[in-house]
Amino acid sequence: MNLATPLGLLISVVGGAVREPGPDGLILAFGYRYRFPVAGAFTVGNVVLTRHHSLDERLIRHEGRHATQWACCAGLPMLPLYLLAMFTSLLICGHQASYNVFERLANLDDGGYPRKAPWWRRRPHGDHSE
Repeated sequence: MNLATPLGLLISVVGGAVREPGPDGLILAFGYRYRFPVAGAFTVGNVVLTRHHSLDERLIRHEGRHATQWACCAGLPMLPLYLLAMFTSLLICGHQASYNVFERLANLDDGGYPRKAPWWRRRPHGDHSE
């Protein structure tokens, strides 16, 4: 056991979430009370936490891919790796997910994230030439 799922369960308890079994071994934790992180849902181990009272199937699939990433990264090392990927995405395009390798592998569209262009591909304001 890599301790990620117990950490996710602890976060769900501290965050006041109601837990229920989800598909493919996921634990869905609804009603998480804190505003951080800002995503509609986030995953720690096999625990998917959300402030909402339900999740659509696409977002559950997206978060399920993150649970697999937690397993592949041997658990807790996923946290600093994810933060590094998030920071890198912010530097590239100004958005925490668009160029985050973990979000891209989990399918940006299923997660509801935009596909922002890198800063070096953007046109200056007012430049409409090709």
